[in-house]
Amino acid sequence: QVQLVESGGGLVQAGGSLRLACVASTATGKISRIDDMAWYRQGPGYARELVAQIASDGSTNYAGSVKGRFTISRDNAKNTVYLQMTSLTPEDTAVYLCNADVLTVVHGTFEAGRYWGQGIQVTVSS
Repeated sequence: QVQLVESGGGLVQAGGSLRLACVASTATGKISRIDDMAWYRQGPGYARELVAQIASDGSTNYAGSVKGRFTISRDNAKNTVYLQMTSLTPEDTAVYLCNADVLTVVHGTFEAGRYWGQGIQVTVSS
């Protein structure tokens, strides 16, 4: 009942930048709180991997391969998480997926869940 919708992907040349966004929403009830939010990616022939994570207090964690190049941030008022990607390389080519731990309230009942977006393609050409 929580939807995560990613945007901002596409094709970029090596060395370029992209900014991804992921918005959480619900058609039933209301989002009470979002705890950890994260970006994962899955390249062709590779397992899904954690790219970056941000807690509700703003503390962050990055994969070693993106540290110093990618920045994760969030806007709690907009239920949105961002991923600013710079100095992109062809190795960053993947489907990027948003993930969030969301607490919703429907008719006075609280429900916690972990949700995934559908993913968005990022392609970096050499």
